[in-house]
Amino acid sequence: MSQSLLKAIRLLDCFMKKPELSLIELTELSNLPKTTVFRLVSSLEEGGLLVKVRNSSHDVKYRMGLKLLELGNHVSEQLEYKKAAFHHMRKLNEKIDELVHMVVLEGDEAVYVEKMDSTKPVRLVVEVGRRAPLYAGSAPKVLLAGMDETSLELYLSNLEMKKFTENTIDNIDDLKKEIQEIKDKGYAFSKSEHFKDTIGFSYPIYNYNGKTVAALGVSIPITDYTDERKGLILEELKQTVQNIWRDLGYRG
Repeated sequence: MSQSLLKAIRLLDCFMKKPELSLIELTELSNLPKTTVFRLVSSLEEGGLLVKVRNSSHDVKYRMGLKLLELGNHVSEQLEYKKAAFHHMRKLNEKIDELVHMVVLEGDEAVYVEKMDSTKPVRLVVEVGRRAPLYAGSAPKVLLAGMDETSLELYLSNLEMKKFTENTIDNIDDLKKEIQEIKDKGYAFSKSEHFKDTIGFSYPIYNYNGKTVAALGVSIPITDYTDERKGLILEELKQTVQNIWRDLGYRG
């Protein structure tokens, strides 16, 4: 981690002792050089993490900005939906004995944050923490379809697509059609788009106000795929996410 970032965190920690601090107080509490404190405070203020409180021309202090509250709420929300989803994921995993996983959006990628493996001799494996592009695979595409229009257009305008398999979508027009289909159907399906010989099914996880905060997916080897198996998995997966929605307060 960069030294500047560590020093900025040290400054923010000072506000745990007192809600409003002057530059002199920050210098004393952080034990950092005055010039360093001034430079970091300016950057933190520009980023919305600190707010200047001007009581008079000679009395200027700083306090934590609402940006930190926004970030804290986001972390709290993530913990909430992971906790709410866990036992439902476990029940689904036990019922269908397939790989069940949850992915969330981070930057321009999907990140696997939870998974439960199949017990079958031939099974798929994915590691928690693994990242995937948003245009390949059922769960990442659900996150893409859940973006607001501004964020989606910004993502698409900067997107450089590459093929991971022969089935990977590799042009914007086809991707836009796929996004619309996901919105219309309410779920995503993929066939060997990111990983070869893999079938994926995913539904969005909504929070209390209907925002997509994660995607819950099931992945199976292509050798296990049948229309009957597809219908069963989609039915069980849909029921599972509906239970999670209710736990998170979504009534749509």
